[in-house]
Amino acid sequence: MEFRRINGLPPYVFTIIDSLKVEARRAGEDVIDLGFGNPDLPSPDIAVEKLVEAAQNSRNHRYSSSRGIPKLREAVATLYERRFGVTLDPDSEVINTIGAKEGFSHLMWVLLQAGDSVLVPAPSYPIHLFAPLFAGANVREMPLSNDQETFLETLQDRFEYSWPRPRVIVLSFPHNPTTTCVDLDFMQRVVDFAREKDVILVHDFAYADLGYDGYMPPSILEADGAKEVAVELYSMTKSYSMAGWRVAFMVGNPQIVAALQKLKSYLDYGTFQPVQIAATVTMNEAPEYPDQAREVYESRRNTLIDGLARIGWDVPAPRGTMFTWAKIPEPYEEMGSVEFASMLVREAGVALSPGVGFGPGGEGHVRFALIENEQRINQATRNLGRALTKLG
Repeated sequence: MEFRRINGLPPYVFTIIDSLKVEARRAGEDVIDLGFGNPDLPSPDIAVEKLVEAAQNSRNHRYSSSRGIPKLREAVATLYERRFGVTLDPDSEVINTIGAKEGFSHLMWVLLQAGDSVLVPAPSYPIHLFAPLFAGANVREMPLSNDQETFLETLQDRFEYSWPRPRVIVLSFPHNPTTTCVDLDFMQRVVDFAREKDVILVHDFAYADLGYDGYMPPSILEADGAKEVAVELYSMTKSYSMAGWRVAFMVGNPQIVAALQKLKSYLDYGTFQPVQIAATVTMNEAPEYPDQAREVYESRRNTLIDGLARIGWDVPAPRGTMFTWAKIPEPYEEMGSVEFASMLVREAGVALSPGVGFGPGGEGHVRFALIENEQRINQATRNLGRALTKLG
């Protein structure tokens, strides 16, 4: 039987590590999972309380609105004003999405078609590569660099020498998986470039509230003129530990918001209304929660980096995200990221994400997710120290 769109998808390499993890646990082994970026922190109490309360009201069991109820969109606008100093019109510049992946994927449908091209950083969160491909577009990769100036030059060069000229540029900072961070000056220069070249910017802001050592990730909408060319995806998944709730938003350029709204009106009736109500109350009444989550992740980051240093695996401390991006130690480089990560499950009882799962540009690295407490992270680094004997 023939299928469309999925035939060209490569094997999802993360399933290799997941299968090894499941197999080891079935055999009674303790595997510390630092692979899948699934937040382990509980959602805010107020979110749960309001969900239960709203779900008990039968009026909320009906179809909702694909764009999000008015008070939810107002809460997002209030959050952006409070957090970033950005003013949004909740009626024309905000739309609710069923998670950022849904919003991003359907956004690609309204921005791209067969023959169009899009620029995407490499390595990349997989949906940033495959959503444009599902829309029929050609993906042009931009090798990511920790140096802002170098990456900006790469972006401009790839744009100028791509044919057809890219219609969309995808960005995501703080970046998953590399944890690369940028400042507002970088955002301004990208916006200026996009306005000059008449290209659309899509910024996935999944880790908006996870900046460390005093770093505050900037919204692209803080840049002057950004609403002329840019939209941004903001999610409650990491900031509010509401991964399974599937609550996110696209904000920014009103024409692009209207286009996504038109498509979604044919596809869905929005998130379950009690979830929207709970999300609204949470943003309005628990504004301190993202800071609390950030403190937890920053402490875990410190524990991981210190533990890795003790075993001779020197890894730069990330300034953002809930991940750490680590180069495979030199004695093990030739193994490649899948074989190396597989070995760590078997020999150390630690599951990590192979870098090649984020595209060819991720080869030679593994990604740690900060989804275990400090005690378990310390245990993981001790296990790694015993397994990686060549580091001693």
